[in-house]
Amino acid sequence: MNVVPDTSAVVDGRVSERVADGTYESVTVFVPEAVVGELESQANDGLESGWDGLSELKRLADYADDGTIELRYVGERASGDARSNAHEGDVDALIRDLAADHDATLLSSDVVQAEVARAKGLDVEYVEPVARGVVDELPIQDFFTDETMSVHLKTGTVPKAKRGALGEMRYVEIADDPTDEAQLREWANSIVDLARQSSEGFIELSDDGMDIVQFRNYRIAVARPPFADGVEITAVRPIAKTDLDDYEFADELRDRFAERKRGVLISGSPGAGKSTFAQAVAEFLNDSDYAVKTMEKPRDLQVGPEITQYGALGGEMENTADSLLLVRPDYTIYDEVRKTNDFEVFSDMRMAGVGMVGVVHASRAIDALQRLVGRVELGMIPQIVDTVVYIEAGEVHTVYDVTTEVKVPAGLTAEDLARPVIQVSNFETGRPEYEIYTFNRQVVTVPLDEDGGEAGSETGVGRIAKKEIEREIRSVAHGHVEVELNGDDEAVVYVTEGDIGTVIGKGGGRIADIENRLGIDIDVRTHDEKPGGSGAGPAGGPENGHGDGQVGAERGTVVAPEITSRHVVIDVDDEVGETVEVRADGEYLFTATVGRGGEVQVSRGSAIAEELEDAIDRNRTVTVVPAR
Repeated sequence: MNVVPDTSAVVDGRVSERVADGTYESVTVFVPEAVVGELESQANDGLESGWDGLSELKRLADYADDGTIELRYVGERASGDARSNAHEGDVDALIRDLAADHDATLLSSDVVQAEVARAKGLDVEYVEPVARGVVDELPIQDFFTDETMSVHLKTGTVPKAKRGALGEMRYVEIADDPTDEAQLREWANSIVDLARQSSEGFIELSDDGMDIVQFRNYRIAVARPPFADGVEITAVRPIAKTDLDDYEFADELRDRFAERKRGVLISGSPGAGKSTFAQAVAEFLNDSDYAVKTMEKPRDLQVGPEITQYGALGGEMENTADSLLLVRPDYTIYDEVRKTNDFEVFSDMRMAGVGMVGVVHASRAIDALQRLVGRVELGMIPQIVDTVVYIEAGEVHTVYDVTTEVKVPAGLTAEDLARPVIQVSNFETGRPEYEIYTFNRQVVTVPLDEDGGEAGSETGVGRIAKKEIEREIRSVAHGHVEVELNGDDEAVVYVTEGDIGTVIGKGGGRIADIENRLGIDIDVRTHDEKPGGSGAGPAGGPENGHGDGQVGAERGTVVAPEITSRHVVIDVDDEVGETVEVRADGEYLFTATVGRGGEVQVSRGSAIAEELEDAIDRNRTVTVVPAR
C-alpha cells in the first residue's frame, strides 16, 4: 500500500498514529518535499504547527529505521510563491499530483483537499482534524481585575499590568515568578485559535511574527520571533464605559455636535481616555438620529450594534472611505488618526460633507491641530477641523474652537501684513489662545497672552522676525550683525561702524523697506553702542560672524551647485573644516563649514536650501567667499 500524506495529516500526526495501531502495516509512505518546505517555513515563523509536523517526520524516520514502514521523500520543494499562496491551493495541487504519480492513497485532514482529490479520481482517506488548543475563555483572563486596563506578558519576565482609575494608572507586577516560553507559546496559540473559532472574536491582523486579536472587548497583540525578541502577549480592554453626560461641557458639546456636521479631533496622551470619550460621542450621535459608522484598525471601540465598525478594506483606509461614501453616514468616528495617509483620508471625507470625529495622540490640545500642518492646505484646516477636545485623566480638559479670519497677526502692526489667520479660541471663555499663519514662507503657531497679544517677543513670530531681520541685514553688511527685539514692533540692529551707511541705505531707503515689509521699527547702531560694549563682535564662524569687514570686497569663487534628491551640494575644493560664505549675485545667503571631500551640503527642504535653489532657478551667479 502506498500513502501520500498532505501537510494537515503530518501536522496532526495521523500517519504515525496509523502505523502505531497497525492500520498501516508494511506501507510505503511518500512524503512530498513540498510538505517539508511548508513545515520548515511555519517553524521558522515560530508557528507551533511547523514544529509538530517536523516531530511527526522524525517519528516516521524512526519507524523506517525499525523496518516497520518504507519512507521516501519525493517531488520538488514548492517555490516561495507557491508557499505564500498555499491558502490558494498551490501546495495542495503539488501533493495531489504526487499521489496520482505514485498510485497512492491521499491522507488528509483538510476537507477541501479531500473533496478536490476525490473529484480528480484519487483514492482519499479523510480523517477529522485534531482540535488544537481549543478553549472557551481567554487563558489570561484571570490576570484581569475590575481596575485592570492592560496585561503585559513576555518570556522570562514577571507578568505586569496597568491597574487603577483613569489618570492614576500604576504599572505593577501581578505574579511572583517569570513566565517561561512554553507557557507563553501555549497561551498565544490558544488565544489565536479561540479568536478563529469563536463567533465573539476575529483576527484583525496576522503577519509574520504578529497577530492582533479582538475577542469580546479585549484587544490582544501576540508577538513572536523573529519580529520580537521573545514571545509577548499584550492584552488591553476598556475599564469604563461612559456617556456624554459624564463629562464637563456636556450640554455645550451636545449642542455643538447636533447643530451641524463637524470636524472634531479628540486628543490626549495614551491611556488618557480618548477612545472612551469617542465611544460616548458615537452613542450620543446615534441616539440623536444620526447615521454613525466607525473606521478602526483594530476595531475595539465598545459601541452598540446599531453602529457598524469598519476595518481597513484590503489593508487600506482609502478603500474603506470609498465604501463609506456609498453608505452615506452622517458621522464617522475615525479611531487612531496617526499617519499622513490617515489625515488625508480624514480630510477627504470631511470635505465630502461627512461629519468626522478623529482620535489623535497629542501631549497638548494645540499639538493635535498642528499635526494637520503640512499635511493639508493651511487655509483648509478650519473647514476640516472646527473643534479640538483634549482629554486628560478621563476628563475633558480643554475644548478649542477653530476659525479663520483675514487680519494682521498679533505682534505685527503694518496693515499691509494682513493675511488669513487661523484663530484657536478657548471654547469656554471665547478668548483666542493661538494664531496659526504663514510668515516668511514658514507656518508659525503663536501663543497669545490674555489680552490677545503675542505671549513673549522671542516666541513664534518674534523668532521668525528676528531671523528675517538678520538675513536682510547680513545680505548687505560685511561685518558681524546682532539683532535684539524690544517688544512686539521694535528691534535694534548692531553692526560695525563701516556698515552703518550700507545698512541704512541712501536716504534711509533700505532700512525703511525692511521696516515696511516686517511691520517692525528698526534702530541701527554700532556694536560700541550696545550696553556693555561688545566691540566688533565675535570673530568669524558658521553662526556668529562674518569677519573683519573685508570679505564683502572679495569677488569670491564662482561655483555650480548640484541638486540631488536629498541635498544641494556645492563643490568648494577647499580645506575641510574651513568656514565659507555662500552668496548669489553678491547677496549673502548663508555661512557654512566645508565638509569631508571639500563639499558644502545643504539638506533640501530647509529655508537656506530653498533660497539657494531659487537662486539657481533664476540663473544668479553663486559664489563662495572665505569667511574671515
